[in-house]
Amino acid sequence: MLYRLIDKNTGIFIVMMIMKSVTEYLTFNTPTRRAFINITSKIQEIVKKSEIREGLCLINAMHITASVFINDEEKGLHADYDKWLEDLASHEPTDQYKHNLTGEDNADAHLKRQVMGREVVVAITNASLDFGPWEQIFYGEFDGKRNKKVLVKVIGE
Repeated sequence: MLYRLIDKNTGIFIVMMIMKSVTEYLTFNTPTRRAFINITSKIQEIVKKSEIREGLCLINAMHITASVFINDEEKGLHADYDKWLEDLASHEPTDQYKHNLTGEDNADAHLKRQVMGREVVVAITNASLDFGPWEQIFYGEFDGKRNKKVLVKVIGE
């Protein structure tokens, strides 16, 4: 919403835009240690419900062993990611990581999250996510079997 005001004392013309903001949370609990879940349709539903036509949508994993990223919905690519990440930071042997000396066994998951990223921001145009060809939003889980949240914040007008 756009407001135009004139300051009576100075005669200065002021333009203010009032933005709307909607926040929702998604919860995931994967049955496996690692998983990639396409969340594009869930995010689009939230954008539609927000009634924001032009703006931005932030989607971020709210846990240090999970990720949100954009790429293609292609099972071979997901298998390649899984292998590549495991080659970069293998889960076992767990005693290869100093972090695991704390009693944890998930140091590899922290490293995988660092590589895959915490969040994405997608433009909203005409009340829809504005993607390039083949782009989809994914939740990446690297230490599953427990509840984890994803924040979705839609901002715009």
